Amino acid sequence: MHRYRTHTCGALRDSDIDQTVRLSGWCHRIRDHGGVLFIDLRDHYGITQCVADPDSPAFKDAEKLRSEWVVRIDGRVRRRPGGTENPDLPTGQVEIFITEIEVLGPAGELPLPVFGEQDYPEDVRLRYRFLDLRREKLHQNIMTRGAIVDSMRRRMKEQGFFEFQTPILTASSPEGARDFLVPSRIHPGKFYALPQAPQQYKQLLMMSGFDRYFQIAPCFRDEDPRADRLPGEFYQLDVEMSFITQDDVFAAMEPVITGVFEEFAKGKRVTKGWPRIAFADSMRKYGTDKPDLRNPIEMQDVSEHFRGSGFKVFARMLEEERNQVWAIPGPGGGSRAFCDRMNSWAQGEGQPGLGYIMWREGGEGAGPLANNIGAERTEAIRAALGLKAGDAAFFVAGDPSKFVKFAGLARTRVGEELNLVDKDQFALAWVVDFPMYEYNEDDKKVDFSHNPFSMPQGGMDALTSQDPLTIKAFQYDITCNGYEIASGGIRNHRPEAMVKAFEIAGYGEQEVIDRFGGMYRAFQYGAPPHGGMAAGVDRIVMLLCGTTNLREISLFPMNQRAEDLLMGAPSQVAPKQLRELHIRLNLQEE
Repeated sequence: MHRYRTHTCGALRDSDIDQTVRLSGWCHRIRDHGGVLFIDLRDHYGITQCVADPDSPAFKDAEKLRSEWVVRIDGRVRRRPGGTENPDLPTGQVEIFITEIEVLGPAGELPLPVFGEQDYPEDVRLRYRFLDLRREKLHQNIMTRGAIVDSMRRRMKEQGFFEFQTPILTASSPEGARDFLVPSRIHPGKFYALPQAPQQYKQLLMMSGFDRYFQIAPCFRDEDPRADRLPGEFYQLDVEMSFITQDDVFAAMEPVITGVFEEFAKGKRVTKGWPRIAFADSMRKYGTDKPDLRNPIEMQDVSEHFRGSGFKVFARMLEEERNQVWAIPGPGGGSRAFCDRMNSWAQGEGQPGLGYIMWREGGEGAGPLANNIGAERTEAIRAALGLKAGDAAFFVAGDPSKFVKFAGLARTRVGEELNLVDKDQFALAWVVDFPMYEYNEDDKKVDFSHNPFSMPQGGMDALTSQDPLTIKAFQYDITCNGYEIASGGIRNHRPEAMVKAFEIAGYGEQEVIDRFGGMYRAFQYGAPPHGGMAAGVDRIVMLLCGTTNLREISLFPMNQRAEDLLMGAPSQVAPKQLRELHIRLNLQEE
């Protein structure tokens, strides 16, 4: 017999009755039923019920066991007594009558329980992550993550992609976030950077003739953490293709992502034939570039109905050309209590309030706005929004570039409060035609709005003849249920166009050569048209596991302060290590 086990704790069935077996695992739960001890023994594969009564030679040893002790149990498989079967367990028809127990690893008093799924403070969960990972839900999430990655890898290879690994130590690059820097011992005063993404390397692979690349790539960004973004590191399905258009990327990747979602959707519907939504339309209809399409509400510009109206606040705003009034329909929200609740919510978001109109039976509009603009305009708004008696509409006004984020939040709030959001689906879409540039108010300059290596629509002609803020790029995102889960673009593969694009954003030609020398040189020697994307593995797993926190699908995450409480990182290092790296600390006194 094997030293530790003949079977796993998830293996035994009716066919094993009367066999003598050996199991090893953790004491998941111990119950004393009138002098008969029941031990639920757990390992990675499942749980088996083990029984010791006073006649068992191992009874006295069984009395000493405590939760999470690691033990070896020998015994005979028998059928559970009638009425005690557990249909929720694969092993629920049988149990083991214990004949021998060996304690392999006793456990101290637990800082958090493993049995059950009750909430526990996050700092405790992260400090004792090895215990947290024993809990059923989290353990299953991690296994699901592995299965999702396997599915991605299989589907990419079926699409004709080849898997490559790119370097982890590389050069610092302006990818949009801070780099993690690694000091060089051999080259004093110089630093490597951990890659924010394999962007340049995957483009260089296209220069090298490899045609279709993918990688489950670790990426590193020194940015502030939040629930849907892990601090420090994350993983992405990184993709690049040669001799393709934007449509070719969509045709290759849509089946991969759709297939992964369908495989793990647990019965939820998954969008087929994804809609393509222009960035400008997404902002106007949904107030965000990552719309949750499970929410049917679409905002509309209703400025004309308030221009010159009796509602002077909006009418005066509309005298300035850039200002607009947007309506957020609220089907079924036509009660005073709900409208007042939305108004209070808006004030809690730092707004002066949220104007509204309610429609009564017979189609009559009610509320301060309706009283000020009159019945004719109120009816025109109702007709434009497709609303009926019992519905409401909410209004935001001013410069759309300033109120669009709040409008998007209000749309989400209305949809959730009125139960309009269909929670039984994964609503996927492409968002396309992103602006190439945006104006940076802090630095008073034009900046890249997305990926700096993307091809502008119109190419070199657009870069030389158009207002930079009107240039669209061949850039696209995949969105799902209000999250951006992928981003990509067709690349700017002509060196003169690359230099011009960076010049508009304030980079001189020599700076481009210094910072992107490898790629700049590669473009001089025959660069194929190419493009790709990167899908966030962590966010996809988070959605498919039905959680909103990435810590619930990651093995050893950091906390909100970017600290690894389990391993004690970041930590101080010895003076000798600093001397070897030619580094002297200049810390501010506390």
